[in-house]
Amino acid sequence: MNFKFKAALVAALSLAPFAASAFDGPELYDGEQALYEKAQEEGLIVSFDTGPTWANWSSQFKNFKARYPGVEMVYNDLGSAATVVALDKSRNRPQADTAYYFAGSALDAVAKDVVAPFEPVNFDKLPDELREKDGKWFTIHKLNIAFLVNKKLVKETPESWADLLKSEYKNSIVYLDPRSTGQGQVVVFGAAFGNGGDMDNIQPGIDYLARLHDSGNVLRTVGTTPYAQFLKGEIPIWIGYENDGLKAKYKDGMGDDIDVVIPKEASAAAPYAISMVKNGPNPSSAKLWLNYIMTDEGQATFAEGYVRPSVPGVKLSPEVADKMPDAPQIRPIDIVKATALKADIDTGWSKAVLGD
Repeated sequence: MNFKFKAALVAALSLAPFAASAFDGPELYDGEQALYEKAQEEGLIVSFDTGPTWANWSSQFKNFKARYPGVEMVYNDLGSAATVVALDKSRNRPQADTAYYFAGSALDAVAKDVVAPFEPVNFDKLPDELREKDGKWFTIHKLNIAFLVNKKLVKETPESWADLLKSEYKNSIVYLDPRSTGQGQVVVFGAAFGNGGDMDNIQPGIDYLARLHDSGNVLRTVGTTPYAQFLKGEIPIWIGYENDGLKAKYKDGMGDDIDVVIPKEASAAAPYAISMVKNGPNPSSAKLWLNYIMTDEGQATFAEGYVRPSVPGVKLSPEVADKMPDAPQIRPIDIVKATALKADIDTGWSKAVLGD
């Protein structure tokens, strides 16, 4: 066990006996108070891969602890694939209560039988493609493909996939390599959705990206997120995730120098999921935590970190809603189908774009 994580765990356990007996205000859902009382007996929730700087987890932690002062929170930031490895290695004596990851890794966790079924608040509102049927994973927020446009380098902001093919965007476009990155794979789906394809026909997306390269408009593809380079003004147009653009605009100083555009034909949403760990040490606390982040209140907190809630119809504050207006052209990818298609995308893109 990581030393810092172990130290935090010991410290949290030492505080657990000083639990409060009730939260303020009415229940967020039926049975919340009874579940909280059970969670107080455990006194702790161990949350894997919820790094505080990602997706507004820091505010989720703060709000959860304010509502449930009798339950301490311990977390780490392992990464999606590493989280599944950690769950597998500790299956005989699990350390985690919950695990968060890109939904493709959730499929791996189910295959390795390290997660348990649990249907939280609002589970039934999720589309089928955003949940495992028994609740072994469920999507808590989505990341959407958008055009991140540096207006200092681009005179006219593109609004559509068709626009990106215009000659004025010569040597301007960067996106992540779909063979080695999840975001790159989602770009292929976004391009497919925007050019007449669907989850059962991704070829239009591959063909489109080939045309984009043939036009000379692609500056390069990259293997890691080029956020720092984009902030420095080294990238005119990045086909990336909406939340990175909004973060650059509102948090990291770009302001009016960036446009964040959901392409008007269609875009793709990547699901990020969470699970209850099988035989985790604090099952009541796990359920309390998972329920909380799936309430309307928890979902709205994700939106404050510029990621879109997975539960349909969650009311956002006017300030947040203005930054992420409704975009009905966004379509969630079916992660089961997407995972099965990875090899086809790898080979299809390589052949069409690189001639391999």
